[in-house]
Amino acid sequence: MHKHFIYSCFLIWIALTALPGMLPAQKRADFSRSNLVAWCIVPFDAVQRGPEERARMLHDLGITKLAYDWREHHIPTFDDELRALGKYGIKLEAFWMSSGRDPANNPNVQSVFDFLERNRVKTRLWLMMSEWPGFEDLSQEGKVEAMSREIRYIAERAGKLGCDVALYNHGGWFGEPENQVEIIRYMNLDNVGIVYNFHHARKHLSRFASFYPIMLPYLKCINLAGLKEGDSEHFYRTGQGDAEKEMIRQVWKSGYRGPFGIINHDESKDAEKGLLEEIAGLKWILYELGDKKSLRTYHE
Repeated sequence: MHKHFIYSCFLIWIALTALPGMLPAQKRADFSRSNLVAWCIVPFDAVQRGPEERARMLHDLGITKLAYDWREHHIPTFDDELRALGKYGIKLEAFWMSSGRDPANNPNVQSVFDFLERNRVKTRLWLMMSEWPGFEDLSQEGKVEAMSREIRYIAERAGKLGCDVALYNHGGWFGEPENQVEIIRYMNLDNVGIVYNFHHARKHLSRFASFYPIMLPYLKCINLAGLKEGDSEHFYRTGQGDAEKEMIRQVWKSGYRGPFGIINHDESKDAEKGLLEEIAGLKWILYELGDKKSLRTYHE
């Protein structure tokens, strides 16, 4: 009786393996409105909204997450931003941070940590690292070790606050996804991942399909934008390029479950109009992909 039971289970396993259509459907990435993060809408806003106006605008658009980009003149309004977001039910999904060598003595890094500490904020730091004189002369192993040493200070301090860190690609050696993966593996810290930006991926198009699976386990957010093959100079809206649809298709099929950033990234454009254009372009791509589940959320 026991042998017959084991044999029956074995036959069922073979049948399920041989017939992919009988296996559970792979989860698709979630492009629903509730999974969108507004990005590049603080300095990049022709209207120059303040914290209250910005939070109200996001609420009216049905966007429930903000990644906060800033310049030095915004530091005095950090606390006001947090209060306004709370008032309108907007989550502070991420907070921009930029550093280079010796972040412990970088005043802007300290301003961010001071804000997080006094408000007991748990969020994600989107970290862009700059290179320093002599960095280019190091070997690949030396670059990974040197960059990891500087990032470790930020990651460990963030971890004590219940925050994590996502490495932000913005060109240069540090902006190459393969290098970021090497850094993460070298550091071996649970709270370090990647936020990948389409708008800084113009030189990555030919190899995106090869490095995306390597980057996927560490991805915390993907910021969308339009991309055109052979054009490494201009920014485009999502849906206005000729490359981003296939990149989004790969992401959609991969089962990535994190959020998606939509960006304004145009100082001469009203941030609200920029976000609406991004949503319209994304909806067109979702229609092309046949993602009816996500599309329904834009009509609710």
